[in-house]
Amino acid sequence: MKILKYKKKANGKYSLFLDDGREFVYYEETILQYNLLLKKEIDESELLLIHQTNLEYDVYYVALNSIKNRSRSVYELKTILLKKEYPPEMVDKAIDKLIKQKYLDDRSFAKSYIYTQMVTTSHGPNRIRGDLIQKKVSSSIIEEEMEIYTEEEQKERIQKLIEKGIRSNHNRGGLVLKQKIVNDLKNQGFDYDIISSVIMHFDFPNNQEIAKKEYEKYYRKYSGKYEGYELKNKIREKLFQKGLVYEEE
Repeated sequence: MKILKYKKKANGKYSLFLDDGREFVYYEETILQYNLLLKKEIDESELLLIHQTNLEYDVYYVALNSIKNRSRSVYELKTILLKKEYPPEMVDKAIDKLIKQKYLDDRSFAKSYIYTQMVTTSHGPNRIRGDLIQKKVSSSIIEEEMEIYTEEEQKERIQKLIEKGIRSNHNRGGLVLKQKIVNDLKNQGFDYDIISSVIMHFDFPNNQEIAKKEYEKYYRKYSGKYEGYELKNKIREKLFQKGLVYEEE
């Protein structure tokens, strides 16, 4: 087969045109590796080898672009590439190359991920740790890098979240509100012992103003179905579920 011409493309690739009407797009590295700019003819066996080499470059550059704007763990990147149905051996080769070039590193990824979560979210250490485990970062790396999230930092974050929880819960009070905030903090990934050491400094008394508003709301809701003692008992039950007690004037 004769090579009729080449056309350089804007993205650093070349189009190669054969006399049988076929056109192939190759990376510049492939073109240079096989001296294709100097060749006039090519056979099918050599063309197959060139295809394989170009595919290796394709896997590498797709991998590189995947971590260019967002840090990823080795496992994450490998999963992305395998979903694109690249040959596993080429995926491993590309990842090994990126690791050697220091573009891919689980420790750097973990450090960056932890810091970003601390700055941009309300997630506690346990939740961040769980995320990194899912991304297959080794436990030793996780524990070493998690040291940045100190107990003092956790306490400051928990205090702010408790204050926010009190402000934003306008229909709860007492122990019910306290328990809700504790559960929310645990779900966010904070340790119960550290939560307890902070929340013990907050009071969660019955808020009579909130209790009155809730009482009136439930009175309107249930006064058509109940009356007398039964109505009061129903409303009292609903208020109790929210940690409220309303003392009628």
